Amino acid sequence: QVQLVESGGGLVQPGGSLRLSCAASGSIFSINAMGWYRQAPGKQRELVAAITSGGSTNYADSVKGRFTISRDNAKNTMNLQMNRLKPEDTAVYYCNARSVVTAGGFYLDAWGQGTLVTVSS
Repeated sequence: QVQLVESGGGLVQPGGSLRLSCAASGSIFSINAMGWYRQAPGKQRELVAAITSGGSTNYADSVKGRFTISRDNAKNTMNLQMNRLKPEDTAVYYCNARSVVTAGGFYLDAWGQGTLVTVSS
């Protein structure tokens, strides 16, 4: 079973920064792609940023130039550095891992429990 645990959320003022982290565990051999999604109250979950095992990245237009995604394949961890935060970035942020190969089998999709980011003065 794959477990994803997020950390780093909290309250920050507009213009501030936060760093989210995600750690995957569960006898993992490989993870194809990892990403961060977010869901604001009353809205659908949306992709924020994603990164492949080869390091290719993809960002939502709303966060380009402000957020940076990174991962450590050897440690099965992923980070999201969020700068120049805006109130509209307020949401629950979820870690996602796709095409995960473990000692116990293959998992197409795995999700963390989410971490709340609140941008407010």
